Amino acid sequence: MKLLVVEDEFKTLQAIQQGLEESQFEVDIAYDGLIAKRLALKNNYAAIISDVILPGLNGFELCRQLRSEGLTTPILLLTAMGEVDDKISGFDSGADQYLTKPFHFSELLARVRSLTKRSTQVAMTYQALRYGGVEMNLDAKTVTRDGQPIDLTAREFALLEFLMRNQGRVLSKPAIAEHVWDQNFDTGTNVVEVYINYLRKKMDRGFPKKLIHTHFGMGYILKEE
Repeated sequence: MKLLVVEDEFKTLQAIQQGLEESQFEVDIAYDGLIAKRLALKNNYAAIISDVILPGLNGFELCRQLRSEGLTTPILLLTAMGEVDDKISGFDSGADQYLTKPFHFSELLARVRSLTKRSTQVAMTYQALRYGGVEMNLDAKTVTRDGQPIDLTAREFALLEFLMRNQGRVLSKPAIAEHVWDQNFDTGTNVVEVYINYLRKKMDRGFPKKLIHTHFGMGYILKEE
């Protein structure tokens, strides 16, 4: 299984490459974002691991440009910037996971295995999900409510899809983080709350019936009032 690792710090890159190759992965490397973009669009990688602070093209912009080119390869961002706003920027740019430096290689390896396993699984897809006047076209990645188009980011779309597939069930923040961000839940972050608020403003504002509800101390639920 081939991976692309993008890192401009030689020692860090060398350590990651060695660890992944010892774990039976084939590894291509890049020292800047522009080279990484060319490699990512040219080759078929199981996952991309990229630093954020890079010459040529930073990790956020690399994700954004690859997604705009239609590349769906899972992307894991590595960075010393661990603030919530930084993580949100990473997810908004199209990253699948975000790992803050310093980290243990065992955690990086677990994340990579999770991403590559998910990317190689053949999943059942449904053309559309419908509930409470909301229709999600899973192929075209579009959402409407009562016929009105709702413009969502990729992460908001994934969050709404998880809620739609579990309509009427209270979903905890850890469950949402695991399924939407594919990561262990950090109780010190409010990323889930932030994105629930983003989604609620877009899905419920201007409509008489509210669909996204908070069960305090328990989680969130999609249901008609």
